[in-house]
Amino acid sequence: MPTRLSELFVRTLREDPADAEVANHKLLVRGGYVRRVSPGVFTWLPLGLKVLRQVEAVVREEMDAIGAQEILLPALAPRQPYETSNRWTEYGDNLFRLKDRKGGDYLLAPTHEELFALIVKGEYTSYKDLPVILYQIQTKYRDEERPRAGILRGREFVMKDAYSFDVDEAGNKAAYHAHRDAYQRIFDRLGVSYVIVAATSGAMGGSASEEFLAESAIGEDTYVRCLESGYAANVEAVATPPAEPVDFSDAPAAQIHDTGDTPTIATLVAWANQALGREVTGADTLKNILVKTREPGGQWELLAIGLPGDREVDFKRLEAQLEPAEVALVAEEDFAANPFLVRGYIGPGALRANGVRYLLDPRVGIGTRWITGADEHGKHVVDLVHGRDFTADGTIDAAEVREGDPSPDGRGPLVAARGIEIGHVFALGTKYTDAFSVDVLGENGKPARLIMGSYGIGVSRLVGVIAEQWLDEKGLRWPPQVAPFQVHVLSTGKGGAEAEAAERYAAELESHGLRVLLDDRKASPGVKFADAELLGAPVVVVVGRDWAGEGKVELKERFSGASGLVDVSVVVPSAVAALAKAAAIVAQGSGQAAGKTVR
Repeated sequence: MPTRLSELFVRTLREDPADAEVANHKLLVRGGYVRRVSPGVFTWLPLGLKVLRQVEAVVREEMDAIGAQEILLPALAPRQPYETSNRWTEYGDNLFRLKDRKGGDYLLAPTHEELFALIVKGEYTSYKDLPVILYQIQTKYRDEERPRAGILRGREFVMKDAYSFDVDEAGNKAAYHAHRDAYQRIFDRLGVSYVIVAATSGAMGGSASEEFLAESAIGEDTYVRCLESGYAANVEAVATPPAEPVDFSDAPAAQIHDTGDTPTIATLVAWANQALGREVTGADTLKNILVKTREPGGQWELLAIGLPGDREVDFKRLEAQLEPAEVALVAEEDFAANPFLVRGYIGPGALRANGVRYLLDPRVGIGTRWITGADEHGKHVVDLVHGRDFTADGTIDAAEVREGDPSPDGRGPLVAARGIEIGHVFALGTKYTDAFSVDVLGENGKPARLIMGSYGIGVSRLVGVIAEQWLDEKGLRWPPQVAPFQVHVLSTGKGGAEAEAAERYAAELESHGLRVLLDDRKASPGVKFADAELLGAPVVVVVGRDWAGEGKVELKERFSGASGLVDVSVVVPSAVAALAKAAAIVAQGSGQAAGKTVR
């Protein structure tokens, strides 16, 4: 029997929830798909759970198609495996830690590399058992400091994580590409518009790493791509080409100048243009930014980053470069404890003299000349040459990446966009199999260390992404493949005949394999239409005044916007055709766009 709206556990809302900032969050709450329990924690109501299960089904089908086998590990995990891999500490405050009644340490797992490695170690002993791919679809937990955007960034979320185990690099590479291809099929089937970009491995470790980003203006990830070459990368993974060394044999000696009250780049540039008799921009100044870092279990240490003054430090890029170390901005007490740090006038001299680790942006090449702080209030040094007057401990790619910057492959400028991470593939190597000594007997009779790959998809996040990418001014619009109900049937007449006809058409549609919602409530047509638009079924069948007079029903298509009368004898084929049309519109506007591949 079709699902009756009068019996469905749902309440639609006419007003946006006060805590919702983005459109998908507002509509998912208003449509009765989810309800907030606490910041970053949501209840999935029947409508939302139906969408979630549809997404899970697509993921399972494609994972099973590459030979992956589903298991289910506990969300509650003991401390010891994560202690062995150092991630008990590396995850920092993002980890939910707890104790049992006997004082034992546990965590709510944010990811499961450790337990997957241990389960394979316990079950397999020979190269003949391999390769193997295991996966699960399970709830994960991360203590996000600022959960936002509803189900897009929560503390509790559903994730598909898969792990491949191979005896050689060739097998590991094959598993990586099998997952990469499967992910493209998954996101194409779900109607998601996405790009594939180079990424950093972060706390996961490993070598090769790529992200699948859903294109969205509300995304927290910034990525860049080169339209000429196809290069694409998360800004955290963009490598700045190092500056070529320049000859500085004719450079004048560095001189300290009294620059007055010039603690900012803007005031320094204004002084330089007036005092030096030449054009100076922010790019000619060397800005030295102070942060502090702490390795897991260690103490805070100062770190200075030197970069051209027209650039800012991108904190996410900085964190990615320094992981697993924790990074924080220096505070007033840090300046007070280190009086050699003269705010607004910090130069390389005092940093080196006091043993502060000093890293430079790759643009600060050997032989380049700079205007920078002289470590005294109101004083700067001019014509300070890198390699002659100062050196550094290394380089770091922490400066902001801008639209128009040259692509690292040298084939054109970069353009920037924003996205939401929906998938990530990693070639982990042996980080976790080394930690747990996961060996099998190799073909040569000697122990062989297994090589791992890790592959994640944000399953619950995908529900929010699909909603965000396809909603319109009227409400949600679900692609047919994930819609909780593909056809929404309602009657507008006051008599019982129209209602009975609506029941017949709903039953007939369902008998042909469609997911059908019947609005059998004794509500006004206006209320029924408003809810139909809000709930977002791709096809709406309206049994109204034209049914009794002309033997026709109205068929509304949410994706094309078309609306028209069809004969009652062809309700089912008309609805099926409308769904096919909606699926074609979704396919055309989703992952089929160019720019999905990173070179």
